[in-house]
Amino acid sequence: MRYDRQTRLEGFGPEKQQMLQNASVLVIGAGGLGVPVLQYLTAMGVGRIGIVEHDNVSITNLQRQVLYTTADQGKPKVKLAAHRLHQLNPEIEIFMHDTWITVDNAISIIEKYDVVVDCTDNFGTRYLINDACVIAGKPLVYGAIYKYEGQVSVFNYQEGATYRCIFPEAPEPGEMLNCSEIGVLGVLPGIIGTYQANEVVKIITGIGTPLRNQLMTIDTLHNMQHIFNFQAVEENRHITALQADYHQDVCMVAGVQPLNVQQLQDWITSDKKFLLLDVREEDEWEICHLPQALHIPMGQVIQQFPALDISAPVAVLCHHGMRSRAVAQRLLELGVKDIYNVEGGIHAWACTIDDTMATY
Repeated sequence: MRYDRQTRLEGFGPEKQQMLQNASVLVIGAGGLGVPVLQYLTAMGVGRIGIVEHDNVSITNLQRQVLYTTADQGKPKVKLAAHRLHQLNPEIEIFMHDTWITVDNAISIIEKYDVVVDCTDNFGTRYLINDACVIAGKPLVYGAIYKYEGQVSVFNYQEGATYRCIFPEAPEPGEMLNCSEIGVLGVLPGIIGTYQANEVVKIITGIGTPLRNQLMTIDTLHNMQHIFNFQAVEENRHITALQADYHQDVCMVAGVQPLNVQQLQDWITSDKKFLLLDVREEDEWEICHLPQALHIPMGQVIQQFPALDISAPVAVLCHHGMRSRAVAQRLLELGVKDIYNVEGGIHAWACTIDDTMATY
């Protein structure tokens, strides 16, 4: 029996397998994140899987998009993916949407499926997918990657928070860089995509605890994971119409400038006037911190923003640099003109500048 090993699981069994068979999942993006999501959902027996993709295979995709081969260069990803997934499991149905997700088609595509998985790589499309899922009443499994780190969450599930509840607004046009300039370790999207597939299975079958109102961050370089809680903002759960334009040709905030820990030390020792904002949680702050820093946990920054002195440069610090980048992005949107993200975070400071500092 194809699904024998998972139906043997205590708490799963044939009943949960039938739930997978009866379910439909839309995977938006068949790239780094989408490939592992598609492979595992197909292998595990999700009955109907839709793929939204309009890109062709490039040689630069192959170090992380392991569904494709060198001979596939220039060929449409959506057709290749559908063919190979059918070979993996001919018992399920694959639906190809050979298009980009846009304002014109998002709701009509999304409303056909039970669960939506966001495997895209730009902010504009993420907000579009989020808003369309809210309107259509569909749970959304989110994943994102940055260098060596990734994020996973579940939005719009059981009256929970949405993407806008943790990242309220997209950056403005012209404030972005193309994500291809950042780089990504090949295994990272495989790890994050597999976590996304796991969340989909939990939502469909009711096993375990999905990441509702929680953001999980994974640092593959230092083997660190954290889960951060946040709350739903009621108005974000009642979106009734899509925006006219989501500026989907953007990926990363350019206005947020990188600041390495050696530069941060230079700022501190030179008595440069600036605000160092530490956005880690209270328990992390207690383990170690810089005395020059102002401590405001990530979830409270926006609330306390009016009291911040932003007349001087602002440098945002967290454990490894991912949470701080997200906060710095939001502060940029709120009008902070001179904003920096401390690359590598407090961990880099402990490893590079102060080897007596406690690490975790």
